Amino acid sequence: MIKKSILKIITLMVLASMMLSACGGEDTAAPAEETVAPAAEETVAPAEEDTAPAEEDTAPAEEDAASAEEDAASAEEDAASAEEDAASAEEDGCSATILTDGDYDRVYELANYEAMQNCTMSFAGNPDMADLNAQIINNPDLPPVEERLPAEPLVVVPYEAIGQYGGIFHATSNATESGTSDFLAVRHVNFVRYGDDYVTIESNIAKSWEWNDDFTEVTFILREGHKWSDGEPFTSADVAFWLNDIVLNTDVYENTPSWVQFGDSTMTIEVIDETTFTLIFPVPTPGILSFFATTFRQPFQPKHFFDAKVAGGMDFVDAVVLYYGLSDWTDVPSPLLGEKAEDVKPTLESHILVEETTEGRHFVANPYFFMVDTVGNQLPYINEQDEIYVPDAEVRNLKITNGEVDYKVQSISIIDYPLYKDHEEDGDYTVGLGSGVGANLFYGFNLTHEDEGLREIFMDLRFRQAMSLAIDRDEIVELIYLGQAEPMQATPADSNTVNFVTDEHKNAFIEYDLAGANALLDEMGLVDTDGDGLRERADGSALVIELQYSTQSGPAQIQELIKSYWDAAGVATTLKEVTSDEYRERGTTNGADVITWLYDGTAGATIVLNTEMLLPPFGYAFNPGIAYLWEEWVRTDGASGVEPPADVLELYDLVTEFLQYPLGSADSDALGAKIVDIHVDNLFKIGIAGNIQMPIIHTNHLHNFGPYTVVSYDYYRVYPMIPAEWYFSE
Repeated sequence: MIKKSILKIITLMVLASMMLSACGGEDTAAPAEETVAPAAEETVAPAEEDTAPAEEDTAPAEEDAASAEEDAASAEEDAASAEEDAASAEEDGCSATILTDGDYDRVYELANYEAMQNCTMSFAGNPDMADLNAQIINNPDLPPVEERLPAEPLVVVPYEAIGQYGGIFHATSNATESGTSDFLAVRHVNFVRYGDDYVTIESNIAKSWEWNDDFTEVTFILREGHKWSDGEPFTSADVAFWLNDIVLNTDVYENTPSWVQFGDSTMTIEVIDETTFTLIFPVPTPGILSFFATTFRQPFQPKHFFDAKVAGGMDFVDAVVLYYGLSDWTDVPSPLLGEKAEDVKPTLESHILVEETTEGRHFVANPYFFMVDTVGNQLPYINEQDEIYVPDAEVRNLKITNGEVDYKVQSISIIDYPLYKDHEEDGDYTVGLGSGVGANLFYGFNLTHEDEGLREIFMDLRFRQAMSLAIDRDEIVELIYLGQAEPMQATPADSNTVNFVTDEHKNAFIEYDLAGANALLDEMGLVDTDGDGLRERADGSALVIELQYSTQSGPAQIQELIKSYWDAAGVATTLKEVTSDEYRERGTTNGADVITWLYDGTAGATIVLNTEMLLPPFGYAFNPGIAYLWEEWVRTDGASGVEPPADVLELYDLVTEFLQYPLGSADSDALGAKIVDIHVDNLFKIGIAGNIQMPIIHTNHLHNFGPYTVVSYDYYRVYPMIPAEWYFSE
């Protein structure tokens, strides 16, 4: 679990990170006093491709072991002075640097790294890249690696060692668009990313950025010479194309997405040159960097690719739907699933999709990826990625314990931790625990239910309070979370990542009080009129709640317990397990009685821009909400839907203002507290437990894995760890 002192720092993440000008790639850290060359066995350089990796100064192991005197003599001969070291570095390239060698940052812009090490980097590529490139439909023959890399590649300092090229990364997801974010995050890119401290915002696709004084404009600088996976230039025009031609195009999106709307208007873009553009906001928007660092949405699309489709006679909107997907989720089924796939949309990610069936997907390394290690080897190290769909939880666990999965955190539960530990040795993997930010399971009753009788019941605050009091959270923590959690109410901001969630918020109506629950339900007139031990509605008809759930959000055992608690309070509850897609379809069409999922989208890094959990319907496509007719009423200016209560309407003004202040500032905290007050006072969502520990599994031959400490969709899972540096040992 993350220490409280570290997590509380996250509250200042936007304030600290956003106010830096020209930050990100513009590293100014002083070099370490001494650069220690990694041991030979820790720095197995990839095989040559176009240019051989820089040679290491470390003497061969036989010479090192000859004698202490020979070691000293060799050291004097190889590094007579700092001046000779510098001259050698300039001639032979940059020496290997890894994080365990000294006090280094994780990433550097090339010029800064070369200046720090007093070296000139030469570049080398994967010797298998020509064969991998041949699997990418319609990709041209490869130029030398120096021409494939940007003029300003991002230098990644590996956690453990300079890696080896090769291997196939084996992953599982639940289905095409179910449980895929875990694996998608392995190859994901965006303008920026959070560092592994979950505080620092680092450069990624963007080389640097600079804010104006009032957070209404942010100017990004891209990397000169950066290319898409098909070798075509990636420029500011691709960002403008994404915003102007796709997102703000009403032929594509009938309703402009909320994540580009600010105040009474939308974000706009000014293209300055091929590598420089400015995003302009109608109101202060300091959270936009945090949004880009955590969202699955990629704010750039290959303009040249869509232009070619239109030039070939394809309707533009049809091309967008086919190759982009209106959910904006990059793992929607692609044209490769069809029988006559002629191409695949280019990407900036570390790996590109080359094969897709109903059983899974296959990817190969992007030959134009923009990162290198500290001796100039192009990343990623891993050649291929293979994803298979495994909808059944027991089968997923079997594959994990058999050692068939290289990495997994999504769709696994702490309840299975003993199983994973028991099979660590024979499965040749390691399982650890990390803090589950945004992992509080919630239950939310449909407050705008089409059944007006149920709507009236669910809208009565006493009902929601009673259903919360009926839950024995201590028992759930012991049985389901193995004691690795604590009872906690649901809040729309994760308490470990903001200052304004109080103990009163977290403890509201979480005590187990069946008598109190019964008293509230009796007071409502929901009594047992036929003597069967179950309550009827006030009109005498049966009161039955259908609880549909997907195991992607949590183990089935917890749903059985919830049913038993609510049955004990006299509220008949039926259970039905469905797929994630079925669950989401019913939830987003206002058809569910009760919604249950992990309360993600609540970390401070997320709510500074993404308002989906703060405002009706209090959810989104992949985590459905509970008040769709309230959202419809606001969106249509009252023409349709159901008018929300006054305090819900107040949320709109509070949230609009909240977004205009850096997280952690006094104004932000004051507004955030009012927002949380309204949510908790109304119990829009009933939480179970917080500070949950979540399993982290990776195979033992996967290296440069890093200090993975937070299991969170809100921080986009493994994205902060830079998986492009992962490699397999022999």
